[in-house]
Amino acid sequence: MTGPIVRRGAGLAMALVWWWAVLRLALTDDAGVLEGAVAAGGWGLSLLPVHCVPKSGATGTAGSDPSQAWRKLDEWF
Repeated sequence: MTGPIVRRGAGLAMALVWWWAVLRLALTDDAGVLEGAVAAGGWGLSLLPVHCVPKSGATGTAGSDPSQAWRKLDEWF
């Protein structure tokens, strides 16, 4: 039970830091390199294809049934 809570908390913290950097860049005149690096880094991470695996090599795939995909997602969280 602790694992998902820690994972969600870390994700929420990273999202808040990213939004802080983006809003600071957009709304203030004194935003600097730190805010730019955080915003660019977060945006760049969203472009990584970390889940691109051929179906034959993927383990635990749900196949073509969407209900199985939702069940897999619920198990993960």
